[in-house]
Amino acid sequence: MKYQPAIMSASLGRAWLHNLNYKIEQAAKAGFKGIEIFYEDLDYAAREISGNDSPSAVDILSAADRVHEACQAQGIEVIGLQPFLFYEGLKDRDQQARLIEKMKLWLQIAKRLGTNTIQIPANFLPAEQLTDDLDVIAADLRQVADMGAAESPVVRFAYENLCWSTYIDTWEKVWEVVKRVDRPNFGMCLDTFNIAGRVWADPADVTGRTPNADADLKLSMERMVKEVDVTKVFYIQVVDAERMETPLIPGHPFHVDGQPARMSWSRNARTFMYEKDRDAYLPVEDIARTIIHGLGYEGYVSMELFSRTMAETGQYVPDEHAARGIAAWKTFQRNVL
Repeated sequence: MKYQPAIMSASLGRAWLHNLNYKIEQAAKAGFKGIEIFYEDLDYAAREISGNDSPSAVDILSAADRVHEACQAQGIEVIGLQPFLFYEGLKDRDQQARLIEKMKLWLQIAKRLGTNTIQIPANFLPAEQLTDDLDVIAADLRQVADMGAAESPVVRFAYENLCWSTYIDTWEKVWEVVKRVDRPNFGMCLDTFNIAGRVWADPADVTGRTPNADADLKLSMERMVKEVDVTKVFYIQVVDAERMETPLIPGHPFHVDGQPARMSWSRNARTFMYEKDRDAYLPVEDIARTIIHGLGYEGYVSMELFSRTMAETGQYVPDEHAARGIAAWKTFQRNVL
């Protein structure tokens, strides 16, 4: 495998509205070769199977077995399980210990799904609940990496910056953490939206961009090529976003009090690549070319999406999203690979 298209299960529709097996079928039918399983989808599948609104660990593992079987039947690989949220850098160390117990279950789930990768988004809890001490953050992540290394087969962890994460909000900061963790099974997920969404774009600004967007992105991409070890890039997600007609500030339809503008933007208004009819505007190709041609990345390319369109009702939603995603992949193949 040099490059293969993947998609996240949640990108095909909301868990409580759209059946996971049907989403897997539509992903395979469209031509995807891999899928990221979103834990929420797994949780809802376990509820359906067990009839229990609070599924047990046994229920979750049983659902994972069924999802694995469904993926095998469709010839589609589970490339990762995500997102293991709100873990690293907690000031509440009792909560950190509880999450270590949760990770024990996630490691079993990963094995049942037949995947070797768990994704951890950088923490975005309020600053007062977190430390910005990189040594503490790295130590927490090293702890789960060592748990994964003890598994057979070894489980990897893909750490991802979110453009609204409290402290680790750029790929540069993720890379610094990865170096400090210093474990062979701990690396990165690089996401074009989350990279561009921090250094280049600003949905709260009337221009949709940061003050020195192009120059800052160019320097950032040059640093990436010089600094990053491509073996630490476990997989990539390519995704664009809508330019807001008006700044995403109080009064905007997507604004949520207490929620960063970039998070509200992400949850409502991402698009697949090349969807100019949906006002896609990020420099996604520039970032993807840097990762693929500059770093030499080879592997799965996940066509990820979060959008208000995923919450629409109807069976057509997974079909439509799968079709949109594979259309983006085909253009990406022609333009970038």
